[in-house]
Amino acid sequence: MRIGIIQGRLSRPVEGFQECPKNWQREFDLLPLVGLTHIEWIVTQKSENSNPIFQEIGKNLPISSICADNFVDSKIFEGSNIEKILSPICHAARKNSVKSVTVPLLEDSSLEDPEKLLFFIRNFSPFARENSDIVFSLETELSVNKISELVKISDNIRLTYDTGNNTSYGVDHGEYIDNFFDKISNVHLKDRLKNGKTVEPGSGDTNLQEIIRKLNKKGYSGPFTMQFCRGIEGYEIDQCKKHLNHVKSIYDNIAKI
Repeated sequence: MRIGIIQGRLSRPVEGFQECPKNWQREFDLLPLVGLTHIEWIVTQKSENSNPIFQEIGKNLPISSICADNFVDSKIFEGSNIEKILSPICHAARKNSVKSVTVPLLEDSSLEDPEKLLFFIRNFSPFARENSDIVFSLETELSVNKISELVKISDNIRLTYDTGNNTSYGVDHGEYIDNFFDKISNVHLKDRLKNGKTVEPGSGDTNLQEIIRKLNKKGYSGPFTMQFCRGIEGYEIDQCKKHLNHVKSIYDNIAKI
């Protein structure tokens, strides 16, 4: 089981709640000490013009994906903004030998509205095909039928399965895994309340044990990326170790069955 973490969770949120920390190298140094395997890099609207990933920072860093968090913006439904936002991130991925780009289709970039879904498919399809060397991992809060339309866009489309967001949205986890297992390239580990916020793992409505059991039974071998709630500022490493132990305990118990 390869378990990593979203960028910034090993650092105090000095730059923001979910931002690339100024001392981003420190988090990579901490990975083996905490017991993690990778980091999912993040580009936000705040950092889209200055993020270090746009430089060549190192081709051997354990970066599982670049999350285009700056894509969470209603402007993606205007003109050619899909290409304008994602092209620099694809270029950065190639420059740093990162094979995957995570595309969040949430909140302001949600495709719940049928017209927005159609706009996205029409405009993203040619872009995805033109960048066939990049895996685009879509993170959604949608019904099974709408997700089915998205994964047909191109052969390089995959899914980031966010356990907490899907819980909050009301998705049936078993149905999601059964329908899209072959397309899941990353699992965001998160616990949320139904129609509510992210909470400590084990205290929300996300049945992580059942989710991990089902993924394991089907043979999932991709990365798990922790994106649990933040704890008390200044205790980030202890918090991450606590969350990692929680996930490992679930996995170990499943393995014994």
